[in-house]
Amino acid sequence: MEYLEATHMYLFGEVKFLHLLLLLMALDILTGLFKAWKNDNLWSRKSLFGYARKVLILVVIVLANVVDQILGLNGAVAYATVLFYIVNEGISITENLADVGVLVPPGLAEKLHSIDNSNNSIEKEIKEEFTSKNKE
Repeated sequence: MEYLEATHMYLFGEVKFLHLLLLLMALDILTGLFKAWKNDNLWSRKSLFGYARKVLILVVIVLANVVDQILGLNGAVAYATVLFYIVNEGISITENLADVGVLVPPGLAEKLHSIDNSNNSIEKEIKEEFTSKNKE
């Protein structure tokens, strides 16, 4: 019994808002499936990558909690990590709802549309940065 409690504490500890993040992940999956269904874009491989991404988020939270436990930071790193992913999931849910046709505030819809239409990935931006410096 003690082993189980120690494992739970070490892996997840008392991570604040973890349940809220799990709820938002589930809502993101549901709204994403509805968006894919509406756009006739249900593709199992794409969904699997999304699910894998959710699992990797939980791995990052476990790692943040381990860092907290080792450094004795009382959950500061894990808390900040969970808050970051809560915001990320909220944005994703809002994007999905906007794509399905649910009304969202106009300013927010414009920002989400400009983020979605950005053709430059991080890899492209880094590559452009390094190639432009080499030309000088």
